[in-house]
Amino acid sequence: MRSQDHDRLFLSPPHLGRHEINYVHKAIEDNWVAPAGPNLTGFEADICQATGVAHCVALSSGTAAIHLGLILLGVGPGDEVLCPSFTFVATANPILYVGATPVFVDSEADTWNLCPDRLREAITDRIARGKKPKALLLVHLYGMPARLTEILAIAAEYELPILEDAAEALGSCFNNKPLGSFGTVGVFSFNGNKILTTSGGGALVTNDAALAQKARFLATQAKDDAPHYQHSEVGYNYRLSNILAGIGRGQMELLCERVKRRREIFAWYKEHLACLPGLGVAPATEPAGSRSNRWLTTVLLDPTETTATPETVRLQLETHNVESRPLWKPLHLQPLFVGAPMYGGSVCANLFDRGLCLPSGTAMTEADLRRVAEAVAEGLPVPVS
Repeated sequence: MRSQDHDRLFLSPPHLGRHEINYVHKAIEDNWVAPAGPNLTGFEADICQATGVAHCVALSSGTAAIHLGLILLGVGPGDEVLCPSFTFVATANPILYVGATPVFVDSEADTWNLCPDRLREAITDRIARGKKPKALLLVHLYGMPARLTEILAIAAEYELPILEDAAEALGSCFNNKPLGSFGTVGVFSFNGNKILTTSGGGALVTNDAALAQKARFLATQAKDDAPHYQHSEVGYNYRLSNILAGIGRGQMELLCERVKRRREIFAWYKEHLACLPGLGVAPATEPAGSRSNRWLTTVLLDPTETTATPETVRLQLETHNVESRPLWKPLHLQPLFVGAPMYGGSVCANLFDRGLCLPSGTAMTEADLRRVAEAVAEGLPVPVS
């Protein structure tokens, strides 16, 4: 069947539950529609409970949370921030917002996250050049925990604060501790394509009460403690609305269920695509201690076994009205970051050349999954001999 025969299957669409509307109705009935109110404080408490972090500030986006996190860590003009190249541009853009320079680091092949060896290389080289990095921006890609044991040890050795970008990793854990809770500051996203959504939104979490207080201050236009509007520093309009926080409250009730379903979808693809030549679901395994929310199921093509490319498979899926997407294009290959320092690069570049994200929404049915699998199979030509 072709595209006109089916509704579109999106990559990771919002999936609302049963109770979001109750929180939203209550906010409207009580006239709590501003970026303040009981849904907002309740949503922050829900996030704290789910992550085990003491303080949460709900914000308008995950990008806003990274921006404020960099400010809280003292990053400013002329500083350098270590950052994985293999991530979405929203991770690195805030480094530019504060006038700093990203120093990109390659991935390792098992989790696709920041490579500890390349990280150490980057730190020692920047120090040798007379420029010790100000902070480490650590990402857990597609929900997979980074190699935290090694990375945390390196960061501690060089006294580097960690800003932990767990935008894709809500519900993931390492050694039974939720991701987002390992850095000085952690960040989540509740964009429409994430495992939970508030339509648009994000959150900053920290165990440091002073940092949380400062984040709230900056997120509400940095209004000084005065009866009139007085401002001594630059502030931002970054607080989440009470209505959207109501959606978040309903969504947080479903976190365990949503993680369970994403992992089931990953397992289904892994089983049912195993017979296809030159294609494998990856990263196939979780390193010891890691538990991924499997936000998106991703596959890699082996050019020694198939002439198919991510683009030919993507276009084949489009003929079935199925959305798919290449893996993140490494940031060191983006025009925006030409000239930025890069350590390594071949691993993440290879992943980009070979990888594709498949529809992974938690509302997918068995029939939806089979439709995707059949379309993928059609997109794979005769194996390379």
